[in-house]
Amino acid sequence: MINLHRIFALIALLLAPLLSPLPALAQGNLEINTPAITALKNAMQARHGQLAPYYASGAVGVARDGSIALRDANAVPLAQRQAVSGLVAAENGDRGALYREIARANGHPEWEAEVRNTFAQRWADKAQGGWFVQGASGQWARK
Repeated sequence: MINLHRIFALIALLLAPLLSPLPALAQGNLEINTPAITALKNAMQARHGQLAPYYASGAVGVARDGSIALRDANAVPLAQRQAVSGLVAAENGDRGALYREIARANGHPEWEAEVRNTFAQRWADKAQGGWFVQGASGQWARK
C-alpha cells in the first residue's frame, strides 16, 4: 500500500533546497519562478517517486557535487538497471539545468558553481535517514 504521507514527506525533502535562501549568495533568490524553473521542479518532483525506492535500498545516493549517483548497481535487478541509470541521468540533467537557471534568473550566471555547491550541501543535509550520502572525501555513508 502506498503511504501518501511518506511520499509527500519525500517530495518536501526534495524541494526544500529550492524554497530556502542561499546563505552564500546573500542576494540570491531561490524563489524566482521562471517557466524553466517551474518545469524543472515539476519534472524532478515527478521523478522522485520513481527514485525513492532506490534511495531507500542504497542503490542510489546523494553525491557530493549536487548530483545523484547509481552507487550500487548490484542492488538493482539486472532487468531494471538501464531504467534506473536513465532516471539518474535525467535527474542529474535537470539538477544541472536548475543550478544554471537559478544563477541566470538571478542575473549572475557566474554563480552556477556556488549554487551547485550550496544545493549539494542542502541535499546531503536533508537526505532521509538510511539514504547514502557521499562525503567530501568521496566515501559513501548511510545517513
